[in-house]
Order: sequence, then structure tokens, then C-alpha cells
Amino acid sequence: MKILYHHRTASKDGQAVHIEEMIEALRSQGHEVRVVAPMPEHSDSPGQMGSDMGWVHQLKAKLPKAVYELMELAYSLVAYRKLMAAAQEFQPDVIYERYNLFLLSGRMASRRLGVPLLLEVNAPLVEERSRHSGGLALPWLAAWAEGAAWRGADRVLPVTHVLAKHVLACGVPRERVVVIPNGINRAHFAQAPQPDQAKAQLGLSGRLVLGFTGFVRDWHGVDRIVAWMATPAAPSNIHLLIVGDGPVRAELEQQARHLGLAERVTFTGVIDRDRVPAHVAAFDVALQPAVTAYASPLKLMEYLALGKAIVAPAVPNLQEVLTDGLNAVLFQDQAPGQLEAALTRLCEDTGLRQRLAQGAHDTIDRLNLTWLGNADRVVALAKEAAR
Repeated sequence: MKILYHHRTASKDGQAVHIEEMIEALRSQGHEVRVVAPMPEHSDSPGQMGSDMGWVHQLKAKLPKAVYELMELAYSLVAYRKLMAAAQEFQPDVIYERYNLFLLSGRMASRRLGVPLLLEVNAPLVEERSRHSGGLALPWLAAWAEGAAWRGADRVLPVTHVLAKHVLACGVPRERVVVIPNGINRAHFAQAPQPDQAKAQLGLSGRLVLGFTGFVRDWHGVDRIVAWMATPAAPSNIHLLIVGDGPVRAELEQQARHLGLAERVTFTGVIDRDRVPAHVAAFDVALQPAVTAYASPLKLMEYLALGKAIVAPAVPNLQEVLTDGLNAVLFQDQAPGQLEAALTRLCEDTGLRQRLAQGAHDTIDRLNLTWLGNADRVVALAKEAAR
């Protein structure tokens, strides 16, 4: 199958991981994939995370908000011309687009070419941008664009059932909505060291390691974990390893110093994606202390792939994958002390950690949470839509 893959993502973060892994999975199955994007497909540092996106933020800061949003919409015409030029030479069977706000290029090209459009949706961006990033200057235009993009696709692929409800509420027929969660690349984790070896390599031998991957933000509640580490309930050999960075790093490091925990809290900073498995392998307890209500967190898939006992809130999107007592300890996120109690329970019970770790590892196969599995689903949907 010939797949014209379109996205508007220039950052090197979790979005880039999803894009690169899906393209690699499709190509590994023998499909031809042509990518149309703001940046060239091939990079000198494909595994590097956290690349500079300062020019985008500078542009947003300098322009009136309404002008920036109109420019986003206007970019659809630029991308449409690029898609049509690529299609003329490539002759695709299907267009696969990663949804972004004000992006209508895939819908336009699909109609002009008469080929199906599969639209991957990772967030309800009108709602997300309204609540964050300073809000929207033209909410009515954003709502129209989001609805037009979603309703104009032959298949809409939200990453959770929670997110699917947003899509259905926008008027997309139920038969056109198919949930495809994020996944993992087995090969990426195949060479991860055993936990004791991973700890030794990181200078953490003998420690009971709590771990978190990604960008830490204030709403993650990691400050609660640091505070718990200073209580008698926490084992004396506890260590918090944060594989990543984030805007609250300085505050958390200051909190750790104030509590006398400076030597027991480690931030790696942004590291190459290829180095992440060797760090996650050292975790005894993997932390997902908070989550956006509709997300399918990539970190969660990494924790499962490496068989880690997980602590997470009992919220609907996570419960699509996690089951309390099977592959995680789930806590009520609005109940005071529940996160801390879950940490105490897991740290005290080695047998429980081992059972949850096995359950986590088995979840990948049970739910087929792999990029190859996702590629199979996408191709089947594309063939169905083309009939």
C-alpha cells in the first residue's frame, strides 16, 4: 500500500516518537510511505529529544494571537500544495494525517484526489488550547476547523476511548471512529539490561528506585512523592530517578535539598531516546502520578514493555490499559494520602511488585500495544475505507 503521511509537527518530543515509530512500522511491513511535513524527514540526530522549537514560541509571542491563529489556518494551503505535489508523483492509496488545530490540508487533498483520509487524533485541541497556552483568540474558528477536520475524515483514530467521546460529540458517525492507543517498539527495548545491572550502571546498586520518564510539570504532583520520601513510611534506601527534565526541575531539586534528600533525587536531563530503556530498566516502581484526562501516555507503554510495577491514578483513560492489582496499584487521585499510601504499599511488598511487573509485561501482548500492531490496524482500516 502507498501511504501519504502528513503532519505539522516540528518538535522532537513524544509527538515525534509516535510519528517516527508509525512510519517505521508501516515500512517494515512492506508499505511505501511518503512523508509531507514542515521539516525534512531525515535528521542528523534521529534519537535526539527536546530539539529547539524556540522560533515557534518567539513567533507566537510577537504576533497578536488572532494573527497567529489565522496563519495556522493559512498554512493549510501551503501544506495542501505540498501534499498535491507529492501525490502527483507518488499516487497514494490513502492519506494518513496527524491532526493539528487549524490543519485542513489532508481533508482538502483527500477530496481532490478521491482517496481515503485516516486522521490520527491525540487531543481535543480546541479544549486544550482554550485552557492552556493563553487561550484562543478565535475560538469559533478553531471549533469550526476542528469539526471540519474530524467530520471530513473517512476514519478518525483517537488514542483513547475517552478521547473518542469528544470526537463522537462533534458529530462524527460512530462507525468511522476507531480507537488506536499508543504502542511500543519491541526492538527498542530488547537490549535493555536487567534491573540490577541497570542500577549498577547508574550508580544506584542497593537502592529501591522510583522512576519517572519525560517532562515533569507541576500538575504531575512529583513534589508529593519527594515529600513522602522524607517520611518514616519511605524505605531508607529509596531513590527517585527522573529520566528527563521539566519546568519544575529547579523547584523539585530545591525541595529535595530542603528535606535533606539531595543525594536521593536524580534528574538525567534530556537524553537520547535510545538511552531511555537502560534507565527505565533500573526502576522498581514506575510513576504515572497524574495524567491528562484523554491521553495515551507513551511513558506508560515503556513501563509496561519493561515489566515495571506501576503507580497511577484510577482514571478512565488509564483504566483502558491498567487494572488495579493486575499490572498497577491505582489510587483515587482526589483523595488525600492515596498516592502516598500506594507508594508505601508497593515499597513494602516485594512480592506485589513482582506480580505487578509480570502483569505489566504481559499487558503488551494481551492488548497488542505495539507500533506493528497499530500499523496492521491502520492498513486494514485504509483498505476498508477504500472499498
